[in-house]
Amino acid sequence: MRKGNALVVGATGITGGNLAQYLVASGWTVYGLSRRPSKTPGVVPVSADLLDEQASAEALKGLPITHVFYCTWTQRDSEDENVKANGAMMNNLFAALDPERLTHVSLVTGTKQYLGSFEAYGSGKVETPFRESAERVPGPNFYYTLEDIMRDVAERYDIAWNVHRPHTVVGYAPGNIMNMGTTLAVYATICRETGRAFTFPGSTEQWNYLTDMTDALLLARQMEWAALAPGAANQAFNTVNGDTFRWRRMWTEIGEYFGLEVADCPETPQPLEQQMAGIEDTWREIAERHDLIEPDVTKLASWWHTDGDLGRTQECVNDVNKCRDFGFYEHRETRASFLDLFDRLAAERIIPPIR
Repeated sequence: MRKGNALVVGATGITGGNLAQYLVASGWTVYGLSRRPSKTPGVVPVSADLLDEQASAEALKGLPITHVFYCTWTQRDSEDENVKANGAMMNNLFAALDPERLTHVSLVTGTKQYLGSFEAYGSGKVETPFRESAERVPGPNFYYTLEDIMRDVAERYDIAWNVHRPHTVVGYAPGNIMNMGTTLAVYATICRETGRAFTFPGSTEQWNYLTDMTDALLLARQMEWAALAPGAANQAFNTVNGDTFRWRRMWTEIGEYFGLEVADCPETPQPLEQQMAGIEDTWREIAERHDLIEPDVTKLASWWHTDGDLGRTQECVNDVNKCRDFGFYEHRETRASFLDLFDRLAAERIIPPIR
């Protein structure tokens, strides 16, 4: 039985790509909306830039969509501009769809719900573990704008909705650089190939504090569950693996996986954006030597994005009791998320063989 006609918005990203693949395997008809066509087998590609209202309307016209899974965003130079651009994208999407057909809308945001926007990161001072009931952090935040637009449309047309709030998603996502797992794999490879120290780039607080993460496939499973479980409708859910860890142990385990010795965390942060400045030619040589499929390191790693996660100076732990109370019990060991990803990156010749 087909479960519904799903539109995955952002189908080439780490979240949307893994979700689209999972929904196809789970028995959905899946349309993948993105600026460049999705190549996921079984996904019907729909190409449009949601910032272009006319192009979006033409691309989505007549599609029999019953479920929307919104997994995309665009970055601008300020949070006010983020609010404007991301709000326009969602408004253009709903203007292009037939709301009478829709039965459910899912929105993926994240832990900046509690930490504040990029501009005011860490300003929230919300007590850990973060709970879905926490008040919004003052100031503009495009997450709040997206949620408000979605809920307004859902209320007007009697559509069920859910918000999912993952924390640092890890998973296989070719072509998507906003991926800490791939970024760390590339960094570790460079350290191994050049004899550099595998130096933790972030703050001593992140090195020592508890934290958590989200496996992309666990997020996909929670999104499908919430879209189909009647009792889970109209709720926001944190979405993390269910375990916690300290980077001082995880960093050592990642280093051991790549055969690297790990020193203590420097007292002063050593951002990857600085460590890896000018590394492009080095990666090109590594790629040629090992016959890797991508010689351009800028298409694999996002140094600044990982620096943002590892440079925080406050604890970040998400409470998942709410989703368990509603009936979602899936969990994933974060260490396994990383190591499984590294194995696949090596198998796909994105990084050299590990062993």
